[in-house]
Amino acid sequence: MSGPVAVFIGPMGAGKTRIGRRVARELGVPFTDTDKVIVAAHGPIAALFDSHGEPHFRALERAAVRDALAGEGVVSLGGGAVLDPETRTALAAHPVVYLSVTADAVADRLADGKRPLVRGGIEDWQRIYDARRPIYEELATLELSTAHRADRDIAQDVLNWLEAR
Repeated sequence: MSGPVAVFIGPMGAGKTRIGRRVARELGVPFTDTDKVIVAAHGPIAALFDSHGEPHFRALERAAVRDALAGEGVVSLGGGAVLDPETRTALAAHPVVYLSVTADAVADRLADGKRPLVRGGIEDWQRIYDARRPIYEELATLELSTAHRADRDIAQDVLNWLEAR
């Protein structure tokens, strides 16, 4: 199969970048975080939301995801990337790791203020996660919780799963 060996999805703050980067390093393959690709090309996501609105950001995100899924290695998608029907269709061809997390486990991770959709706090995060959870679950090939677990253990679970495929 061509394309990424694994694609990470899940809510904001679940650890998609941390775990994805660790898995890629262990496998010796490239790692792509689509949010970081967007930031490198267009500036901070919060500024994009403020200046151009969410639809503009989602268009940039759709393009970044399409390019990442055409590449290799391990890919981490932004929490809302799965809202795009084109992205959901494309993900069907790839191993998708859904990282779930609880509100209490993620609260400290969201304190940096860099996520424009959760400026209202953990209540905003929970509302968004509740709305997106069925999509994450539908797309997932593997689901793992990152709440109160060490990154190395989660990454090892992913590596074991990939090896068994």
